[in-house]
Amino acid sequence: MTTSVALLGATGSIGTQTLDIVAAKPDSYRIAALGAANSVDLLAEQTRRFRPDVVAIANADRAAELAEQIPDSVELLAGEDAMADAVSAADTVVNAVVGFAGLPVTLAALESGKRLGLANKESLIAAGPVVQRVRGQGTMIPVDSEHCAIHQCLRAVDSPEQVAEIVLTASGGPFRGRSSADLAQVGVADALAHPTWRMGPKITVDSSTLMNKGLEVIEAHELFGVDYDRIEVVVHPQSIVHSMVTFCDAATLAQLSKPDMRLCIGYALAYPDRLDHPYGAIDWAQLGRLDFEPPDRQAFGCLDLAYQAGRAGRTAPAWLNAANEVAVQAFLDERIRWADIASVLDAALQQWPGAEASDVAAVLAADAEARRVAESLVSGASGAAVDS
Repeated sequence: MTTSVALLGATGSIGTQTLDIVAAKPDSYRIAALGAANSVDLLAEQTRRFRPDVVAIANADRAAELAEQIPDSVELLAGEDAMADAVSAADTVVNAVVGFAGLPVTLAALESGKRLGLANKESLIAAGPVVQRVRGQGTMIPVDSEHCAIHQCLRAVDSPEQVAEIVLTASGGPFRGRSSADLAQVGVADALAHPTWRMGPKITVDSSTLMNKGLEVIEAHELFGVDYDRIEVVVHPQSIVHSMVTFCDAATLAQLSKPDMRLCIGYALAYPDRLDHPYGAIDWAQLGRLDFEPPDRQAFGCLDLAYQAGRAGRTAPAWLNAANEVAVQAFLDERIRWADIASVLDAALQQWPGAEASDVAAVLAADAEARRVAESLVSGASGAAVDS
């Protein structure tokens, strides 16, 4: 039986690796829909190769350009709702959209009763209470390597009451071991030089600040229902142990493999089965050592800010997530320093008004206001950087 797949966010790292799996397993998977925000040329190339029924482009201004490059037989959807609308074309949805823009895809997939491979952590983080209301209508399988690892470990128990602690592992990013003083003048190229993973620039910068791990703490809470006092972060530079679960009898299960996101993507596509291709296979005789250490919370203040927002609940995670997107883009545009990111987020979180995440509109309002606040703070940080 062939599974039809709607791949939204097709032109990014997760998207292209998903297509690697589909190309290797043509008897098992068929691309029914592809979607992207702006990358017309690559999306057109993917469309010509995989011949989906539907292609979606979020930037409606580029729809005509895309139409000229794809077969007439392919239905073209354009606009901000296009990728969410494309969900209906398939049995399984992979949400690899970057940032808060992935929320409509998550909601559409679950409301339609689809299997959702979720690589878009921001939609669940920003709108966790909203997503939880429709979660039971579909099946959600996490694609992030850490949450995929936890999902696999939890298959060993029948009750969440048996879970004592979730341990999320962090590579430490490119700045592991550096002090606050060492990090004062690092640049964009330094932050993008990740030692382990190949990811997009926003996620890579998040890795350098440990905000990615902070967001994953919030996501773990939403996915697995474990309170924040029982979610720990440890730095594991080899990125072989992708996360662990400790149970009430002190037994700990971990998922180990070489860093390869195709293992996680394949797990989501094949669940509850497994792919028969060994992505990330380990040569145990050559593995060497596995190291673990606590994160430096002083040098990487974003981690504690995420815990703070998660514990506050309501729209605080959405507020922090939106402010982070603004601050990271400002850093990538060289408007602020790397060290300013945490400062901007701290100041932004202090201005969170405490609103409830009652519905999508409330989350969108919090997201918009947080971006306005963060942009104002970025402008102030830019001026301070120039003055210094």
